[in-house]
Amino acid sequence: MNLPETAKLPPIEKMTFSTKLAYGAGDVGGAVIGILLLSYLSPFFTDVAHLAPGLAGATQLIVRVWDACIDPFIGIWSDRGDIFGAKIKAKWGRRYPWMLFSAIPFGMLFVCQWLIPFPESNQWGMFWFYTLVSMLLGTFFTTYSLPYTALTAELTEDYNERTSLNSFRFTFSLGGSIVALLIARTVFQQVNDPAQQYLTIGIICAIISVLPIFYCVWGTQARAKLVNQYQSARIERTDPSPLMEQLRSVFTNRAFMCVVGIYLCSWFSLQLTAAIIPYFAVSCLGLPTADSPLIILAVQGTALVMLSVWNKISQRVGKKAVYFMGSGFWAIAQAGLFLLQPGQNVQLYALAILAGLGVSTAYLVPWSMLPDVIELDELETGQRREGLFYSFMAFLQKICLGVAVAVVLQSLEWTGYRHPTDLIPTPDQPPAVLLAIRLAIGPIPTISLLAGLVFAYFYPITRELHQQILLQLAERRRES
Repeated sequence: MNLPETAKLPPIEKMTFSTKLAYGAGDVGGAVIGILLLSYLSPFFTDVAHLAPGLAGATQLIVRVWDACIDPFIGIWSDRGDIFGAKIKAKWGRRYPWMLFSAIPFGMLFVCQWLIPFPESNQWGMFWFYTLVSMLLGTFFTTYSLPYTALTAELTEDYNERTSLNSFRFTFSLGGSIVALLIARTVFQQVNDPAQQYLTIGIICAIISVLPIFYCVWGTQARAKLVNQYQSARIERTDPSPLMEQLRSVFTNRAFMCVVGIYLCSWFSLQLTAAIIPYFAVSCLGLPTADSPLIILAVQGTALVMLSVWNKISQRVGKKAVYFMGSGFWAIAQAGLFLLQPGQNVQLYALAILAGLGVSTAYLVPWSMLPDVIELDELETGQRREGLFYSFMAFLQKICLGVAVAVVLQSLEWTGYRHPTDLIPTPDQPPAVLLAIRLAIGPIPTISLLAGLVFAYFYPITRELHQQILLQLAERRRES
């Protein structure tokens, strides 16, 4: 691509620490609720509410498909400044009304997720209750998280500053997930009744999740307004074409499809592992239920520490090289988990730390690449479509996760998974169940991570190309 190098961008001040801090805090809600749903919703369904694993998997698949289907609409509406088709006041910007509108219902529905409204005998009543609550929770999760993540491209255009901004975001994200896991472990130790354990965790974490959303809006509005003025000629040119036509154009963007591949492969591995760890820890390694948060804490804690390290390395060698390094460590760790035996606790936590080295790049790299891709798309199409691109990423991720969790839970039912009971709280599982769990935590995520390296190899946007893209956009802006 031949891009002129003579144009110069008009000056714009760097982001302040307080703005980065406020933006990062906005991801606490998604992280806290996300890690708890991912790690504990399936065990809650199967082991506490005693919903059949197949129905538990079907619930999560239906919800993910629903979430995925509404994501593109919410992304496009937020691009156009609409809430469910109604125009919003310009002074709020395009993204903030969605976040404010969603915050309170988001927290309340999360609490409802941990209720047990029907006895075990009423399997279909439980199925439809959890499906409805999960669909509503997923809707409000999306209406908060999609506009929030789309803010990245609207707060800064600088290649390295975006990586820095995302390091703040995921510092809070990983920190929030660590806090949630610590709360879960404490409640598991202090509260005896399993149903009360999960409900207590839900109430505490709902409060922790909602408040930072308001802080994010308050702390970033001034910066967003400044950058929106700077981009005013472009921001107004959102794409009026129909949804399917816009989606078709996405598939012609090679850089975006590479980012999608990187994101799907790394997050599929992360989410599949997080979902299966409670079963792996208890059934395969013979650990108590309260210890499963410690395994995830080792991964998330290492990832948190490594965020700033990878951010610095990225500024020297680029985003692609950082992803290669991190994913290499991670793939080795996932393969090692398949071979772990009961009693090998030192090896377990060593592999968790090794995985954390790579998990931090899964948080940092794809979300730092995506704003660069959005500007390449703007250069090629003349449209500014952050919401569409972010929603399409979420669309694919949710479909992938829904299918993965449903298949894992269905495989547990097919292989004869045994529910815990008051008399036998940790039943011995059949060999077929143990094999299904080991495959889900070892070979499958490893293969997925290796596939992600292939997508990273073909990702085309370097720091130099991105600078040229910005120069061309600046020249176009002056001519308009």
